[in-house]
Amino acid sequence: MIRKIILLVFTVGSSLLFITQLVLLQLINSDYSERSRDNAIQERPIYPTRGLIYDRNNNLLVANKPVYDLMVVPENINAFDTLALISILNISKKDLLSKIKSAEKFSRKLPSVVVRQLPVNEVAILQEKMWKFPGFYFQKKSTRDYIIPIAPNVLGYTSETNQREIKTKIDYDLGEMIGRQGIEKTYEKLLRGKKGKELFQKDRFNRIIGAYEGGAFDQTPEAADNLVLTIDANLQAFGEALMINKRGGIVAIEPQTGEILSLVSAPNYNPNLLTGRNRSKYFRKLLNDTIAKPLFDRCLQAEYSPGSPFKTLNALIGLQENIITPETKFSCNEGHYYAKGAFMKCHCKKGTNNNLIRAIYNSCNTYFAKTFKSLIESKSSPSISIDLWKKHLEKFGLGDYLGYDLPIGKRGFIPGSNYYDRWYPNKNWGATTIISNSIGQGEILTTPIQMANFTATIANRGFYRKPHFKKTFSKSFLDSLYPKNKTLIDKIHFETVIEGMHQVVEKGTARIARIKGVEICGKTGTVENFIRINNEKTQLTDHSIFIGFAPKEDPKIAIAVFIENGYWGARWAAPIGSLMIEKYLKGKVMRQWLETKMINGSLIAEYQKPFLGKPFVINE
Repeated sequence: MIRKIILLVFTVGSSLLFITQLVLLQLINSDYSERSRDNAIQERPIYPTRGLIYDRNNNLLVANKPVYDLMVVPENINAFDTLALISILNISKKDLLSKIKSAEKFSRKLPSVVVRQLPVNEVAILQEKMWKFPGFYFQKKSTRDYIIPIAPNVLGYTSETNQREIKTKIDYDLGEMIGRQGIEKTYEKLLRGKKGKELFQKDRFNRIIGAYEGGAFDQTPEAADNLVLTIDANLQAFGEALMINKRGGIVAIEPQTGEILSLVSAPNYNPNLLTGRNRSKYFRKLLNDTIAKPLFDRCLQAEYSPGSPFKTLNALIGLQENIITPETKFSCNEGHYYAKGAFMKCHCKKGTNNNLIRAIYNSCNTYFAKTFKSLIESKSSPSISIDLWKKHLEKFGLGDYLGYDLPIGKRGFIPGSNYYDRWYPNKNWGATTIISNSIGQGEILTTPIQMANFTATIANRGFYRKPHFKKTFSKSFLDSLYPKNKTLIDKIHFETVIEGMHQVVEKGTARIARIKGVEICGKTGTVENFIRINNEKTQLTDHSIFIGFAPKEDPKIAIAVFIENGYWGARWAAPIGSLMIEKYLKGKVMRQWLETKMINGSLIAEYQKPFLGKPFVINE
């Protein structure tokens, strides 16, 4: 009896255990099902082409061209003509065998890449001979095609994901294209689309025998979105031509909207160099150029002293804080201003009396030094005054990131009381100690895009919208994404400064920038350029700067031009800025002589000079 019970319990228990295991294997645990499926089915991704990129006038800037990765499944390889394959692929036998060996280490059953990004013409030659190379097949992808090869610093580039990245980017495959810099990186999600997949049935020898279930489980990729930029392709190309053989940057903004019309960093490169199989070679070459720095965006990353254009901001602060009025006059006694070792030479003749407008178009260092000194001494302590001054400047977008839609940039620098207290522990500093700030030198640093932005703020009579590259098509959408940032300056004060800037072009230091039939407001700058050699402060050739906007009423373009080692403002920056304005407003340039001079002009010889240095004198 006991034996019967034990046998019954054993039989029932074994049956229950067997049934439970079957339920787990077939209904709950999918491990074996997935292994079986992996052995019987091969999944291949289908990559959507990246979104197209257009300029503001619907000119196609960036398209796509097909490329193919040559893949291999090691288990399916049979004897093949190695020499025939390497001759078509233009690679060495050693490289080919190394790739196959690496693929075998990864997986004998799963596909691996042998050669990436083969162009269509090479694939066409190999495609009709693929039957000779069992185990090999092509995976279609696409790479960028820069139809109008401009603005590489804006557009950025794409490259393939690596082993490290796919650990954190779950939805990406090894070797999939991803945006690396510029617009390609910022708008990666928009431009990428969503990949699909196709499934293939394999036989017991791991050979593809056809589509799995007739393609019933394939997924079609979702198309990427296209992108319209604020950039004007014609203006951008023109700016790049003007900057050939020069170093520096041009930034042009539509004042009312904050749309960036042009962002030229020079020197630059053809963006098509960073596509295809030779991308890495050219990228290393560009990266290793530590002299010209073509990968360094001087418009967003270079921090310079703003020079004389900064006088317009000090004038506005002086007006707002009742330090000066439009009619306040200061005498330029000796044609220079001297304070605590800072000798500021002035263009004004000895004994000149300037009101504010004349001081702006004569670029009188003495006038703005005295204005700044009065401002710093107007409160109970220099600390309070300098922090008030800094607060005003921050409202113009200085001293911090503007927030534009590119992933790189620098903050610039506006010093405050904390900064000077650290430099002078006994707080023994005052207006004369920091007087160089009055003319945009000293400790102040700005980027060219910040200079263009504060120029747009002046053009708008007291507000700016965050500069941006993605075009918006409605006023309400613009207001929601890029609301107005207002300064602390009353609108009435801008009219005086704007008239002074207008006179700069009409009869001041930027007369070369005049355009027939267009009222331009501008300001030139000549910025000192120092370097330390053997721990000694050595002065090199000055930088050339121009800011401006036009027309004077209802402005359509604001611009900043910075030319490294360009001598003085009117020599390079002002004519280049005015040509850009003329090209944008009129569609063509009438001053052919000036256009030819600027395009053919070169500063290469200047950049190749040894560091000779010169006496320490502040000019304009």
